[in-house]
Amino acid sequence: MPHLKIEYSNGLVDATEVRPLCDGLHKDMVASDVFPTAGIRVRAFRADYALVADGIAQNQFVAMTLTVGSGRSTDVLCAEGDILFATAQSFLAIRLSEPHFALSLEIKQSNPELSWKDTPIHARLSGVSQG
Repeated sequence: MPHLKIEYSNGLVDATEVRPLCDGLHKDMVASDVFPTAGIRVRAFRADYALVADGIAQNQFVAMTLTVGSGRSTDVLCAEGDILFATAQSFLAIRLSEPHFALSLEIKQSNPELSWKDTPIHARLSGVSQG
């Protein structure tokens, strides 16, 4: 962990490049000294059907949820959230100037007692053999 899930509305695909947004957010997370590189996941999912706000077709959105392991202070997570949100705002500046767009980011902490992982990627990146 950290895992950043990006949901975006179907109409956004034509007007916005989702991949550069993901690449920029991934770059921020890797550059951070808060998140272990081996745990970073950035995934984007298009919502084929969504009703946003008053339900008119022009309404579009990008909703980001960052799930992190426990143990980081709220101040640290707020600082990282500020960085990620600013990056998203930069990539989506044109859309944010329109009256039918919504951007959000929420950070959630997972409960380690309810989180199972088997990730040889960690061993590979740390140089530790798994055998």
